[in-house]
Amino acid sequence: MAEVDMKDLERRMSGAYDMLGKEFSGLRTGRASTGLLENVQVEAYGSQTPLTQVGSISVPEARLLTIQVWDANLIKPVEKAIANSGLGLNPQPDGNLIRVPIPDLTEERRIELAKVAGSYSENAKISVRNVRRDGMETVKKSEKDGDISEDDRKRLEDEVQKLTDNWVKKIDEAFVKKEEEIKQV
Repeated sequence: MAEVDMKDLERRMSGAYDMLGKEFSGLRTGRASTGLLENVQVEAYGSQTPLTQVGSISVPEARLLTIQVWDANLIKPVEKAIANSGLGLNPQPDGNLIRVPIPDLTEERRIELAKVAGSYSENAKISVRNVRRDGMETVKKSEKDGDISEDDRKRLEDEVQKLTDNWVKKIDEAFVKKEEEIKQV
């Protein structure tokens, strides 16, 4: 029997929304935040490694991040990863410490960040719609296998669609909020 697990669909859609929140935290809005660098990948030990696994990030001032790199051999790769991250940051090495001043946002950069935020939210909506597709396929299979009636299929499809609409709306609201945050700084 291929019964639809609404709690599982909810969990998976929620996961897409949570991931969006993490991606949004990496978009800078003019203030230093450790979340800004958490998604940066460093070429270390022959593979792509999250920056948080090769050093500790801290915020000593409102417009400055520092990264204490644990392995001196990784100073250059960390510096390169930050410079090439697309975040518009200019890392400055100082021994085993890398200082990353947070520059003011230009209007051009704000527009670019808003586009990136839009792309992140669109990807989250695609993930939610993929979960919906899986749920709908399970519902149709249940009816085909004789496990549920046509009325049950329609009711379950409506539930899956309402769940999808709810998460898409939350994603849209989060995007609007992030867009406003980017414009206000």
